[in-house]
Amino acid sequence: MAYKSELFSFAVYPSYNNAIKFLAEDLASTEEWDYSDAHEKKYPILKNYLEFTFRKLKQENKVAFTSDNKFACFNTGLVTDNLEDIYAFFEEYRNPRPGSTVPFCFKAFLKESDNNILRNFSGNIPDVANFFEKPELLIFNPKCRLIPDIDHIIQDNIGRFPTHLRGADDGELRRQLVGAIDEIKKKVRTNYKIAVPQYYDGKIQLLLPLCLTAGSPNPDLALVVHKLNEDTYTARTCLTLKMAYNNARLIVKPQSNWLKP
Repeated sequence: MAYKSELFSFAVYPSYNNAIKFLAEDLASTEEWDYSDAHEKKYPILKNYLEFTFRKLKQENKVAFTSDNKFACFNTGLVTDNLEDIYAFFEEYRNPRPGSTVPFCFKAFLKESDNNILRNFSGNIPDVANFFEKPELLIFNPKCRLIPDIDHIIQDNIGRFPTHLRGADDGELRRQLVGAIDEIKKKVRTNYKIAVPQYYDGKIQLLLPLCLTAGSPNPDLALVVHKLNEDTYTARTCLTLKMAYNNARLIVKPQSNWLKP
């Protein structure tokens, strides 16, 4: 991982990959947790989802502890096929390695009806993370202007552009990008559902598809749009579709025709 994992600072995971596989394939409602180009199942989207969901829950003080601090749990935000909430359950780390400061040991992903959850947290069952403090930010407002910072998008993100455009001169790259942004501006004004919300760095932003490859039905990048004021959106960066899906999945499984794993 490129970041320091707060999940792994909170607990040790004796069989993390097996637990993730069980959660994805046997416990949680069916969902695609691997990218479309994956050759084997490693569930990177699910692992990213759990890490950043846990961070949000910590910020909201929604990680629950028993009064003696021997057990802890948090609501994963995932559900079973029967819509029962799923929790990550931990117990006190009894035999830490020398020098370890990790307080808990992961035990299992459990349904809310599991005895371990009911016995230890029946009066303190934690809620899901809240991404909806300002629900109006989740929907694109077609009355607002969208003003992109073209120079910043190109200079800071050239490595994310399609390979055939990375070697293009600045003028050609600018024309392609401006054309793609102008096109999506028109489309999103007639269909606001094209914009997919994402959560990043503590903020809600919107993702718009950018089609830069002539003749391709699929977008190449996701333009990141955020509200500058009441009547203006701005865009200063773009993401690969994998990055965009990871960020969007933190809020809810994207129901989008263009943003898929």
